[in-house]
Amino acid sequence: MHDQSTESAKLTLKGTTYDLPVYSGTIGPDVIDIGKLYAEAGVFTFDPGYTSTGSCESSITYIDGEKGELLYRGYPIEQLAEKSHFLEVCYLLLYGELPTAAQMEDFETRVTNHTMLHEQLAYFFRGFRRDAHPMAVVCGAMGAMSAFYHDSTDINDPWQREVATIRMIAKMPTLVSWAYKYSIGQPFVYPNNSLDYASNFLNMCFSVPAAEYHVDPILSRAMDRIFTLHADHEQNASTSTVRLASSSGANPFACVAAGVACLWGPAHGGANEACLRMLREIGSVDRIPEYIKKAKDKDDPFRLMGFGHRVYKNFDPRAKVMKQSADEVLGLLGIENNPTLQVAKELERIALEDEYFVEKKLYPNVDFYSGIILDAMGFPTSMFTPIFALARTVGWISQWKEMLEDPKARIGRPRQLYTGAAFRDYTDVENR
Repeated sequence: MHDQSTESAKLTLKGTTYDLPVYSGTIGPDVIDIGKLYAEAGVFTFDPGYTSTGSCESSITYIDGEKGELLYRGYPIEQLAEKSHFLEVCYLLLYGELPTAAQMEDFETRVTNHTMLHEQLAYFFRGFRRDAHPMAVVCGAMGAMSAFYHDSTDINDPWQREVATIRMIAKMPTLVSWAYKYSIGQPFVYPNNSLDYASNFLNMCFSVPAAEYHVDPILSRAMDRIFTLHADHEQNASTSTVRLASSSGANPFACVAAGVACLWGPAHGGANEACLRMLREIGSVDRIPEYIKKAKDKDDPFRLMGFGHRVYKNFDPRAKVMKQSADEVLGLLGIENNPTLQVAKELERIALEDEYFVEKKLYPNVDFYSGIILDAMGFPTSMFTPIFALARTVGWISQWKEMLEDPKARIGRPRQLYTGAAFRDYTDVENR
């Protein structure tokens, strides 16, 4: 919890001055508490997109966009990506500290023992059209899980919250892989609990009953890093959606389904999919100057996807780690000469050297490299956002748990600046 305010900001409105408490977090900008402003002054603040508004108090993730810094519970993302693994990061986000060896073993065992989906969920999948986007299937199936797991929907029961937490983290890889298998007409592959989290997911996506499939450790490590780097990202659009849904008392599966739906937007989780489509549209290295010119033209609607970030005004710290994984994966698969990847490499070089990109700090972001890696692994672009949702599930749940445990939490109710018609009387249809 934040400390008591030691100073205040003063707002003068129509001759009256109001004192607004100022609070300081552990790190980051101070905040001005306007919670009582309407009651005292009869006015709201106006902040479209909430870009200058803190919606909650949180101790999970911190971003410094100017420095290009991302911390999970205080730990730099670079250290976690290099030294840790996804399930350990899950534990850290959920419980606030890195686990002991015994705690890690217990947590991994609990997750591993919940990887199976309720068998009747298979019939739910078959209700979708074959050409349904996997993200639509994931969104629907996650929401439907509340109909299959009634014993973990009571948000007022700490044990049920814990069971729901483990279930969603454990079952999301199975759910996402089944959405993929369904989209390509292949049989569902059940979890193999002898494999680690990332390897199990790859096995469920790419193995078939007719042949043996071996998960390469380099690919498994790259996938684990993708999960780790996307696990949480402060109060972004989908996380805020999960918090808003949970503030109403909705069950955990419904809240995470709301996050999945929000993540589907191309400006959020669909950015890596849009980036790869752009690389394929460019097609070859010789066409890059044409598209660079279009990107620099303010009157041209074309925008380079995968460059720059709304929050980071420096290099995306996740992109540095992802670039290393991209080099490892492409080297393993021997596809460095793929035309799309050649375009990506040349665009990367230009973005790091061209004065226009450097001045505007349009560095390659995590979406740029993750799309390249997932494409090289063999995933279609339609699977990029479901994989993002798989990784972000633990972040959503961590934020959901934190909100439910906050005694000051209230149902979300944003205000508005009304600009519609003023009061008017109804007119009967024959007199209009």
